[in-house]
Amino acid sequence: MTFNALLIEKSGEAEVSATVQQLTEDRLPSGNVTVAVEYSTVNYKDGLCLQPKNGLVREYPHVPGIDFAGTVEASDDPRYQPGDKVVLTGWRVGESHWGGLSQKARVNADWLVPLPDGLTTKQAMAIGTAGFAAVLAVVALEDHGLKPDRGEVLVTGAAGGVGSIATAILGNLGYEVAAVTGRPETEDYLKSLGASRIVARSDIDTVSKRPLESETWAGCVDAVGGEMLARVIGQLKYGGSVAAVGLAGGAKLPTSVIPFLLRGVNLLGIDSVMQPYENRLRAWQRIATDLPLKKLDAMTHSATLADVPTLATEILKGNIRGRVVVDVNH
Repeated sequence: MTFNALLIEKSGEAEVSATVQQLTEDRLPSGNVTVAVEYSTVNYKDGLCLQPKNGLVREYPHVPGIDFAGTVEASDDPRYQPGDKVVLTGWRVGESHWGGLSQKARVNADWLVPLPDGLTTKQAMAIGTAGFAAVLAVVALEDHGLKPDRGEVLVTGAAGGVGSIATAILGNLGYEVAAVTGRPETEDYLKSLGASRIVARSDIDTVSKRPLESETWAGCVDAVGGEMLARVIGQLKYGGSVAAVGLAGGAKLPTSVIPFLLRGVNLLGIDSVMQPYENRLRAWQRIATDLPLKKLDAMTHSATLADVPTLATEILKGNIRGRVVVDVNH
């Protein structure tokens, strides 16, 4: 039997093409669970995978898609039976292993988690790696003492996938959320998700000449990195923490040790790729209980496999608001 997949092919050093093609099951990679994929999504990494020099994909042809949700079709692992609903995020699937922008995927059982009760496969992909990373960030901040009565929590890149879900979760938990955006047209959207106020990106995206500024933020979920993250570190309240989730603004961190030494602030690295199974279950349970599903629906846009190449370009430009769910069967 054949199935549709978005296949990336490379010709020469500087050219790649991504087209929807019909493939046969014998082309699927090794693994002990085969999943009939229902939904995938488009993440920043997916955008990178469609670029010629991306540093993520080493072998071509390749099927991208770092997330997917669907139904087990065949399994050699006793933990999963045909008919089980499952979710996959991370584990370098979609990078070094064929991913979820396809109607079928074959993976290792260790990479899967059961679909949480109360969520559909479509909602799981509206959450995806972005939501998974966002809740990991919130949990890490709370594990380091963050509580609603400590003050405002900053969310950078707030209109993106991670930022949108972090804003919705924090707002639902009773936090005052200050949402950073460089797109004024997203302000009403962010307030509808739970933001208390909007911070213009231009107010916070340059490094201050002073290593410490006024204590402003009780905590921060940062999806930007670079100069903005450096600025935020110098504005954290005593003992505050920033959970670093992304690097859309750059990988360099032009800061000093002074905020860490004089204010005892914490820089928490959030990895969503190689998280142990127990941490994944904890995070997905928090998502199921703490993320308002009506707000999730409001931040979600639908797409098809054929739409992905265009969306991949737009997400790298920062032009995608919220989350994109790809229905691989349409």
